Amino acid sequence: MRAYDVGGVRAGLLTLAFLAVCGAAAAEVRNPDGAALATAGQPDDAAFARAKSGGAVEAFDGCSSPRRVCGHETKARRLWVEAARRKRGPLPGTRFRDCAGCPEMVVVPSGSFMMGSPSKERKRYDNEGPVHRVSIANPFAVGVYEVTFGEWDACVSEGGCGRYRPDDEDWGRGRRPVVNVSWKDAQAYVEWLSRKTGKEYRLLSESEWEYAARAGTTGPFHTGTAISRQQANYDGYYVYSDRETGLSKAGGTLAKTTPVGEYPPNGFGLHDMHGNVFEWVSDCWNGSYRGAPTDGSAWESGDCRQRVLRGGSWLVEPWNLRSANRSRPAIGYRSDHAGFRVARTLAP
Repeated sequence: MRAYDVGGVRAGLLTLAFLAVCGAAAAEVRNPDGAALATAGQPDDAAFARAKSGGAVEAFDGCSSPRRVCGHETKARRLWVEAARRKRGPLPGTRFRDCAGCPEMVVVPSGSFMMGSPSKERKRYDNEGPVHRVSIANPFAVGVYEVTFGEWDACVSEGGCGRYRPDDEDWGRGRRPVVNVSWKDAQAYVEWLSRKTGKEYRLLSESEWEYAARAGTTGPFHTGTAISRQQANYDGYYVYSDRETGLSKAGGTLAKTTPVGEYPPNGFGLHDMHGNVFEWVSDCWNGSYRGAPTDGSAWESGDCRQRVLRGGSWLVEPWNLRSANRSRPAIGYRSDHAGFRVARTLAP
């Protein structure tokens, strides 16, 4: 009997025992790159099914006699799941921190989407097109929240971030999103975080940001065709919906940031992708998507003296919160309505 390597564990003896007890029809279990993980019957186990649905294991066959009890089933399924995790890392939706003061992260699944806004979308801008498909091959981790003052101040206290202490506008620090930080400042933070953790932290690319903000939706917002002050922090004296766009007599505004996480998350578990503060992304500015990368990578050509802000803020009208909306300040621009969110590349 051939022995298979399961995440570095020789599994031949386990396979032999498993098949001998179960009388199962042998089936190779393979990961997406085609390497065999094990040969055995299917364990009817939720964890293994979850590993499969996450793309860690492609195919497997069932035991020929489901009524038979297999004494090695538990060990076999554990090896499979462990191998799947080693091959693909944490499953989509997994939340983690790399250190006590690090941003909380969530794993966003791989996938594809149509980036940009269609010509019929209300209050769109020409720089949001042409609409094009972007495919992101691998899961990646994204900050559940915008980076907070507390997280920024931890960087400063350890000698990082240029020892720059941004003004909080007397709104408070702690859990409020850090503001008055430039693109260069945001880069200093992710460089410090990468050194501290030994992991690859970075800003999101513009396409990763829009993919994460949409979370599988196709409308102007992840909330649909409209958004309300119960769903995001923005200038509520204006309204945006499929029925009405413009001034709102019933509206109101907080005129400042709110602590992160006070509004409901989107389908990927991310808070404040619409509103609160604009978020820096990695890309250089280009006035359209002609020639843009289609693999989720950052666009590192164009006007690199200007970078891209996404997501809208407490200061602006709701149409500037749309998933496709984009703006282009200089890399040294600091503002009371601009912050950032981090991403982390997951090891294959």
